[in-house]
Amino acid sequence: MNSTSNINELRTSLELLKKAGKTIGLVPTMGNLHDGHINLVKESLKKNDYTVVSIFVNPLQFNPNEDLETYPRTIEEDKEKLLACGCDFLFIPTTQEFYPETLYPHTQVKVPGLSDILCGLERPGHFEGVCTVVTKLLNIVHPDNAYFGLKDYQQYLIVKKMTKDLMIDTRIVGLEIVRDSDGLALSSRNGFLSDHELQKARQIYHSLQKTAKRIYLSEAKFQDLEKLAHQELLAAGLTPEYFVIRNSESLKSATPEDPNLIILVAATLGSVRLIDNIRISLADHEAIE
Repeated sequence: MNSTSNINELRTSLELLKKAGKTIGLVPTMGNLHDGHINLVKESLKKNDYTVVSIFVNPLQFNPNEDLETYPRTIEEDKEKLLACGCDFLFIPTTQEFYPETLYPHTQVKVPGLSDILCGLERPGHFEGVCTVVTKLLNIVHPDNAYFGLKDYQQYLIVKKMTKDLMIDTRIVGLEIVRDSDGLALSSRNGFLSDHELQKARQIYHSLQKTAKRIYLSEAKFQDLEKLAHQELLAAGLTPEYFVIRNSESLKSATPEDPNLIILVAATLGSVRLIDNIRISLADHEAIE
């Protein structure tokens, strides 16, 4: 595995491969890799000639009161996992390499509308930071395909729209959520939770499943189902930021006429913020996650 923190070095290597007609896959990460990340890497390795994994804890997507300094950094363990699955290139830029002049002010990329709701409301500026760093990575790597986990579903839609609007010639691929045996979505932040808190966190997926079933089996209004799930999370010891039923393409409030829905949740346990979702098809009457 070729490992570098130098942009020009990576570009030179990849340009030679592109000239030889090879396809490139990109998996952008912030490190502390788990099976969800490795699933993205394996898919990229399967579908492309070469795969680049980036590890960069991007300060531009963290608000001042968030966990930038304490975000888990496990670079040696990450390297071992990537070596084991056959990754070709590891790109580990420093903050100085990515933001050589200053972090603020810095040119930022914004996707209006989609970035201003849900997690965008709770974390102002977050998606501008995500879009800026992803744009940088796409401009450096010029991948044919870039892989994102659908746990961050809003992020996935935003990145897809960004690449379409800016005419970036990279296919954005979303892969399904990887869960533990009890349904908890894998996340780097799960490592901050105690065993007791992990049990509480599993209520998130249970509430998503219950709400999906209620949509199929009852004629209750979506708003009433959202409120019920909100109460269930509170009773389980979580603090919900939102629990909503939306159109899975636009993220607008869902109506009974929408064929494809997504149920999204963000909740905190202490200082740990967790997100999850389930997509369902009313046409097929089954979960499509």
